[in-house]
Amino acid sequence: MQLTGAEIVIECLKEQGVDTVFGYPGGTILNVYDALYKHSSEIKHILTSHEQGASHAADGYARATGKVGVCLATSGPGATNLVTGIATAYMDSVPMVAITANVNLPLLGKDSFQEIDIAGVTMPITKHNYIVKDVSILADTIRKAFQIAKTGRPGPVLVDITKDVTANVCEYNPVEPEEIVQLGRYTDEDIEAALKLLGKAKKPFIYLGGGAVIAGAAEEVAEFADLIDAPVCDTLMGKGVMNGRSERYTGMIGMHGTKTSNFGVSECDLLIALGARFSDRVIGNPKTFAKNAKILHIDIDAAEIGKNIKADVSVVGDLKDILMQLNSKLEKQNHNEWMEHIKELKAKYPLKYDNTVLSCPFVMEEIDRVTKGEAIITTDVGQHQMWAAQYYKYSKPRTFLSSGGLGTMGYGLGACIGAKMGQPDKICINIAGDGCFRMNMNELATASRYNIPIIQVVINNHVLGMVRQWQTLFYDHRYSQTVLNDMVDFCKVAEGLGCMAIRVTTKDEVAPAIEKALMAGRPVVIECVIPEDDKVFPMVPAGAPISDAFDGDDLAQREAK
Repeated sequence: MQLTGAEIVIECLKEQGVDTVFGYPGGTILNVYDALYKHSSEIKHILTSHEQGASHAADGYARATGKVGVCLATSGPGATNLVTGIATAYMDSVPMVAITANVNLPLLGKDSFQEIDIAGVTMPITKHNYIVKDVSILADTIRKAFQIAKTGRPGPVLVDITKDVTANVCEYNPVEPEEIVQLGRYTDEDIEAALKLLGKAKKPFIYLGGGAVIAGAAEEVAEFADLIDAPVCDTLMGKGVMNGRSERYTGMIGMHGTKTSNFGVSECDLLIALGARFSDRVIGNPKTFAKNAKILHIDIDAAEIGKNIKADVSVVGDLKDILMQLNSKLEKQNHNEWMEHIKELKAKYPLKYDNTVLSCPFVMEEIDRVTKGEAIITTDVGQHQMWAAQYYKYSKPRTFLSSGGLGTMGYGLGACIGAKMGQPDKICINIAGDGCFRMNMNELATASRYNIPIIQVVINNHVLGMVRQWQTLFYDHRYSQTVLNDMVDFCKVAEGLGCMAIRVTTKDEVAPAIEKALMAGRPVVIECVIPEDDKVFPMVPAGAPISDAFDGDDLAQREAK
């Protein structure tokens, strides 16, 4: 059948099973929006308040569902406003297709109104990108974009289409999407080498990254941990793969990881990295990281093997498939002495906070209790992000959505909207600091426009908390540009943008506020006012060994000397 390029875009989205897109219209993409108007009963479009919100919403939708997230934007500033969201998705391996429109083909390269080389801009932060100048290749290009976004290590793909291509007509033939087959690059010898290393270990430790979430390998990880009788830690991106209430679980590793995880990894004789990339925030000083251990690294991306930490044995391929093979060949091991030692570390070094005042850790524990650990939690970036990772017990993958690699302030609200659109039956709660919330709080208007019943918790300490923490610890209390004690009233802002608002200043107000928000059936903002100098502990100074983790008690002892 003969269709315009704009109609082909919509038909290709339908081919790929896309049910929701996020975006903002403009001149060059108007033909696509006109075609979308005719298919509004098949594809729901969420008009965000800003294109960055659209990219974060597509990201949150993808993380919460495992499907490809889709965002749309016009040329020039519309396209460049997607860049931060595309980079966020790239750093955290999130499958996304960003579709932008550009000026007409004869106007390209002439500094035309709202022209930008968005393919050139995004080349370093996409798995691949295209600029489509011929309507006859448009359908195949979009199909390739979806295939690339979700194959192997997922990531964002950008498709830029000149406006005349969206108006031109050509023959369109529907095509069933190809089945995604994650091909492994490992050999039988790799599996045998891994089994040999596992058989020799006396003190094994499992380190989970975001790849374990993407692979859908939670059941295989649990079985693997039981078979080799090992403790399990995770990164920020790996949360929910190992049940946070499991006796094997030791908490997060790295700069704000638990002492149990950091000390345990420093003492183990075999570290098994599953879908993890050994980021600097995890390993601290690479020369001292897991210095007593052999390293077994399993990952789908061969480029990660040996990039930051040398692996003694590596297996490259789909993590779920590899674990199934290992589990079928492993004999049940017993490391009672090692597990007892880990248990003692957990008892000796629990996470703790000042329970006499309202704090973010208390808020997270109350959210965990009231929601029975069943919510999807999104976050922005900073102290609140670490507290959300530490004090909510994630029991399932795809329930903690956060910008790990890029550390994008303003990510969480858009992501929460996207997550709720993808998982409408789930409770979706965004945790933001007051500094982060300012960046994209305009997306509250999006939530209220569509009556998307998310809960936005603002942890308001009137400062840029994480930066202030560093200024306190390493910059002799010089609080340069980190104090936000101004006249902004977040509850009035929320109400002005069409949301319900609740301010919480005491501990006994927290649970009732959460319960009221859950019953509201509309977007709700809960502002929690906490002390300005609360700190995230434990902490490892940048570049120090992770065994140097210290907490508030350690700091007090040092200052007392």
